[in-house]
Amino acid sequence: MNWEKLKPHHYYKEPVEHIYSKTIFDMKEYDNLYENQNNMSHEVWKNLGEKYSIKFKFLKDIRDFDKDKDVICLWFFKDRADRTAGQYIKIAGQTITYFPNTFLITESKDILIREKGFIYRPALQLDLPSSTWNTMLERFNKIV
Repeated sequence: MNWEKLKPHHYYKEPVEHIYSKTIFDMKEYDNLYENQNNMSHEVWKNLGEKYSIKFKFLKDIRDFDKDKDVICLWFFKDRADRTAGQYIKIAGQTITYFPNTFLITESKDILIREKGFIYRPALQLDLPSSTWNTMLERFNKIV
């Protein structure tokens, strides 16, 4: 993944250490994935895993993410028909806005997804190794 695109202002220590960024992934590539989200065997999805050497799971609803992962790495694929502000994700009590093509990365398990009626809230959960997360933290803690 394009972790080198992360900047110091994407890193937060409070309320828990987390990274929140809209600049990691190219919008054109994202749009290709978005357009083919109903066909996970499509070439664009196969290429994603191969190109970035990362495993992932597409979730039709972000509430289905696996909290048992050592590092939670969620990539939001907000539905274009959803015109709401997306203010229903909280990490340790702090609201995180659910924007398309945005990443939330943390070790914290204190993530709450508020019920929002029937709205399609897709996301990708990436299998981010702890070593990659630790490298990110080292990088930002040297800067901050």
